[in-house]
Amino acid sequence: MEIAVVGTGYVGLVSGACFADSGNHVTCVDIDAAKVEALSRGEVPIYEPGLEEMVKHNLLVRRLQFTTDLIAAIKPAEVVYLAVGTPQGDDGAADLSALWKVVTEIAPHLREDAVLVTKSTVPVGTNARIYSMLKELTRRECEVASNPEFLKEGAAIDDFVKPDRVVVGVRSERAADILRQLYEPFLRTENPFLVMTPESAEMTKYVANALLATKISFINEMANLCERMGGDINDVRRGIGHDSRIGFAFLFPGVGYGGSCFPKDVRALSAMAEDLGVEPRILRAVDAVNTSQKQVMIEKVDQHFGGKLAGKTIAIWGLAFKPRTDDIREAPALVLIDHLLESGAKVQVHDPEAMENVKKVYCDKVTFCDLEMQALAQADALCIMTEWNDYKRPNWDEMASLLRSPVVFDGRNLYEPERMQSRGFTYYSVGRPKV
Repeated sequence: MEIAVVGTGYVGLVSGACFADSGNHVTCVDIDAAKVEALSRGEVPIYEPGLEEMVKHNLLVRRLQFTTDLIAAIKPAEVVYLAVGTPQGDDGAADLSALWKVVTEIAPHLREDAVLVTKSTVPVGTNARIYSMLKELTRRECEVASNPEFLKEGAAIDDFVKPDRVVVGVRSERAADILRQLYEPFLRTENPFLVMTPESAEMTKYVANALLATKISFINEMANLCERMGGDINDVRRGIGHDSRIGFAFLFPGVGYGGSCFPKDVRALSAMAEDLGVEPRILRAVDAVNTSQKQVMIEKVDQHFGGKLAGKTIAIWGLAFKPRTDDIREAPALVLIDHLLESGAKVQVHDPEAMENVKKVYCDKVTFCDLEMQALAQADALCIMTEWNDYKRPNWDEMASLLRSPVVFDGRNLYEPERMQSRGFTYYSVGRPKV
């Protein structure tokens, strides 16, 4: 098929590359000329395992191209994907201004048989509004579908080519058939292709992310209770996770969730509910618990040092909001860095992929270290904020020799408390007894 993808952010770039890799001809559009030039050379601006190799291969075989010419990309396309940004507005709702602008621009140039598909995360009712806009602008009926993405950063390629389900919201069987053909190569193991109304598809995306965020906030709140009651959240997690109704996914306690999806989507769904006169009690609580959880590491560090951080040197391992990505949006590590700097501490950091993005935020206010052990040099404590594999089996003797004092604040529960104690470390974790 001839496909156009408008927007080369995380979702648009992954989608375009994967559709090209399955044999389609894909043109990705972006207004950023420098970004388009770099992508046309195979230079991918985000870290996502396997993505750069896929982009380079499909550029080479000419199934993938990048352009700033929106109209030229749209005119021949059988399927047009909208993957533009829908950032959080000041009121918590999604800002759709970029989406409306694109719809208005492309309307006169859409093929009569084209299917326009929203891939961006958009409020319920957006598909209906796009349909009405196109009808008014073109004086004809246009096919408008919703196809929400369920990609995990760090595993997006696998999630796209081996989806556990594909959700499409359509108004006609024809649109469903076209999208079914498009996804056929990815559904050879009989995973479901779920057809529903556009409103249900739009809602599915928000509900999925809100429920996963709820699990994280719930286990974090239970972890905080365990600390005060003398329990061990890891034991509790195992105790409930084997219940088939609950499972283990997203039940790992830590210092809160971040990223581009969960925070924004929980707040957007909450805003939608409020607009309809429904009080989103659980959604508000999920967001409030997560905001509070990002203070947990700060509280532990402050308590250990008696609130006297001025002149101290604190090492941080992990800056991205999760491993296998360079995404630092709403990352808990940034909340900690802000507090440490405001308190007069010196901060030395390491992350395998996210340091360049963090440099744009802090410049020379923070010391960036190429190796994780370099960040420990003469530090008064280490804080672990992201569970990269690089940090799971360190050289303990080297750690102890580099740190000014062997103190570790583990925000991701990478180590066992008893073993840390036997190695001579003062060890703090989340939801487990201090040793």
